Amino acid sequence: MITYKVLRLFFLFMSIICYSNLWSSELQPRQQHNHYINNRYPLQRKAFIELPLGSIKAKGWLQEMLIRQKNGATGHMDELYPQVMGSRNGWLGGDGDQWERGPYWIDGLLPLAYILNDQELKNKVQPWVEWALKSQREDGFFGPQKDYPGEQGLQRNNSHDWWPRMVVLKILQQYYSATNDQRILSFMSRYFQYQLKTLPEKRLGHWSFWAEFRACDNLQAVYWLYNLTGEPFLLDLGKLIHSQSFSFVDMVQRGDLKRINTIHCVNLAQGIKEPIIYYQQEPDKKYINTVKEAFKDIRQFHGQPQGMYGGDEALHGNCPTQGSELCSAVELMYSLERMMEITGDIDFADHLERIAFNALPTQISDDFMTKQYFQQANQVMISRHRRNFDQEHGGTDLTFGILTGYPCCASNMHQGWPKFTQNLWYATPDNGLAVMAYSPSEVTAKVGDDCVVTISEDTYYPMDDKISFTIQEIKNKKKETTFPLYLRIPKWCKKAEICINGKPDQSAEGGKMVIINRTWTKEDRIDLHLPMDISTSTWYENAVAIERGPLVYALKMEEKWEKKEFNEPWYGPYYYQVTSSEPWNYGLISFDRNKVNEVAKINIDPVKQKSEFPWNTENAPIEIKMKARIIPTWQLYNEMAGPQPFSFCSGAEGTEKEITLIPYGCTTLRISEFPIVGK
Repeated sequence: MITYKVLRLFFLFMSIICYSNLWSSELQPRQQHNHYINNRYPLQRKAFIELPLGSIKAKGWLQEMLIRQKNGATGHMDELYPQVMGSRNGWLGGDGDQWERGPYWIDGLLPLAYILNDQELKNKVQPWVEWALKSQREDGFFGPQKDYPGEQGLQRNNSHDWWPRMVVLKILQQYYSATNDQRILSFMSRYFQYQLKTLPEKRLGHWSFWAEFRACDNLQAVYWLYNLTGEPFLLDLGKLIHSQSFSFVDMVQRGDLKRINTIHCVNLAQGIKEPIIYYQQEPDKKYINTVKEAFKDIRQFHGQPQGMYGGDEALHGNCPTQGSELCSAVELMYSLERMMEITGDIDFADHLERIAFNALPTQISDDFMTKQYFQQANQVMISRHRRNFDQEHGGTDLTFGILTGYPCCASNMHQGWPKFTQNLWYATPDNGLAVMAYSPSEVTAKVGDDCVVTISEDTYYPMDDKISFTIQEIKNKKKETTFPLYLRIPKWCKKAEICINGKPDQSAEGGKMVIINRTWTKEDRIDLHLPMDISTSTWYENAVAIERGPLVYALKMEEKWEKKEFNEPWYGPYYYQVTSSEPWNYGLISFDRNKVNEVAKINIDPVKQKSEFPWNTENAPIEIKMKARIIPTWQLYNEMAGPQPFSFCSGAEGTEKEITLIPYGCTTLRISEFPIVGK
């Protein structure tokens, strides 16, 4: 006879089994997306999912950018900078540079090689990957392990520092994404076990403070591996790394971003994503809100129109002659790419395009052979001179050269365009695709019911407001497939129009994601029109910047480039100075900012608009004409634009003159923040 006690035990046992099955099916690691890996439980699921490296190819002007990188410095750093990038590099087993510069280069060279599918570049990458893998000890540590005496131009000490290994982790992630090399998983697992064991004794800041500020690159790699392997210890390591990293939450709460000299400019650009990276493990909205608040403070107290901020090298206010470092630009782009993948936030995508289309093209020469360490929003003379920067390097910071300023940017600038290309498109958790940034490209990816599609994006954007997507290929028996296509509508766009196969489909206000979910067939075409109105924004001393779509516009000036030799080899063999004989000290004549489209005259050259390289004064396809007057008291100071006249300035002289503005990214010399003067 079954007693009541036995029945209770039976039902208790069955409840435990049912609850266990429920826990297993609902809470255990699982992948809702059939094709690409999202975050495992308990990590917060990402809004979008990065595609395998090589899935996205550049076209048009963006392809030209990548080719110029290959033919320029990116493809030849081992020849241009052999003392660091050559065989003596510690990350190739040599006795030379042991720190960040070699890994920096490969962090940009590797995605370039696989996006272009260029075997020559892949061959340059491979020895760095192989040496890193072979260097791993039994305890999991890897990389250079011996310090050497100082040698000018090299960083031969601090070989055990956590920081450069974070860059190598990014390299290995990309390598796995492109090749699916299973060695990467076991290698990283062993290293992370070493970190979990060692960090309590030798904290992130044990060897240098850089690792504390840049711990997010370590943290994102830990989560990346966890999503692939599900090893529970990785979540413990994630919490440990977060606990030892610099607190950007505390920084914002202290008001550090409202003052100068509180943080290094690259640490800010690179580390600002840490709260959102960690949000995946601890989904507290304070982490996202902190980053949003940080960007507000940066914009108000340090911001510049091109999407960057005064930081030369410490955070240094919003005067348009304060420098903005090239490393900051490419690192902030990467941070925005990671944050928009996690959150799907349109603000991050808008900001990414602002940097990519304004700050990045102007700071690197057309042939991708030289760069500026710092750029200025108002930049009227590029010469070797000591200016009002927080750091200066023999007066070379503004000049174009291989190693001018400090060599970190020569090593790190290479990741900008390749990673931008890699993050144009994402997979979505509902088996679709999302376009978060716009540029000419082509994507091949799995969608819908395990179907591979190829979609071509044809556009001259950002030099045009029309973008066309064409379904080039559908690889299944039906030759059709159903999936959602997400299109970002930038906040600057008042009203976007979408047509499908030539017929109007829908309109959408800016700041939204449009989702088109339908059955697609080959040759289906989606036309996206993002009308670009001219607008204004307000900056330092109440100055005004002229904008249209994602582009900032700046005074067009003649440019006289002069090549000069260096006597100090650590700055490279030569540099370029750039000067102009044309006046620059214009104030825009006062106008109704609500009617700027009536005041400004726009001219678009359709031939130049189709150029494969629009990013210089000669090829700039868009001009905006504005009325201006000279401000005689606004003169050169310390070989740069002097103290900014406050708007409204009544001290202008002379008759009205029509001046020409062109896209900021097409300029080298410029004024982009204009005082306002009387008629």
